[in-house]
Amino acid sequence: MNARIALCFTALLLAAPAFAEQPRGLLRLPEFPALAEKASESVVVTLDSNLLGIASRFLDASDPEQASAKKLVSSLTGIYVRSYTFDTDFAYPKADVESVRRQLSAPGWSRMVEAHSKKENTDVDVFMLVDNGKAMGLAIIASEPREFTIVNIVGSIDLEQLHEIEGKFGVPELEIESAPKKEEKKSVKKN
Repeated sequence: MNARIALCFTALLLAAPAFAEQPRGLLRLPEFPALAEKASESVVVTLDSNLLGIASRFLDASDPEQASAKKLVSSLTGIYVRSYTFDTDFAYPKADVESVRRQLSAPGWSRMVEAHSKKENTDVDVFMLVDNGKAMGLAIIASEPREFTIVNIVGSIDLEQLHEIEGKFGVPELEIESAPKKEEKKSVKKN
């Protein structure tokens, strides 16, 4: 009996890393291994905090845009992108995309944007994970008949700086506009 208890205890200790808590905001993204073979184009980005640190070293701190991106990346713990384009309609399993969407019903996640077009058969959803008043995760799911993209950004996110990583690290152009500066808000009205 003691040997059985010791064996169970040892098995639990060995399995502990597998049960380690994942960072808040990190989604379980399917790898979609068969899709890469079927896709005419694919982008798979998996940057954890270690790889982000290495990648950010290539950003030029003397360039204001890259310096801002470097600052934002320093507060992130991961950038994950899965994007596939196909030559035929719906060559991807919608159930896998829906499995990611279901994860976003967990506490803390809120839908910021929901855009659906029956005419074009497209869906775009943008979710934000808010924890203690701070944005700690962002998820974008965009699907159309011949393409789908899932973006998961994990870490402390400054929405004003988010546009700085568009087009970098495999993150597609998100078309996020920053708030107008105070000088731009003022308008002089002449009669």
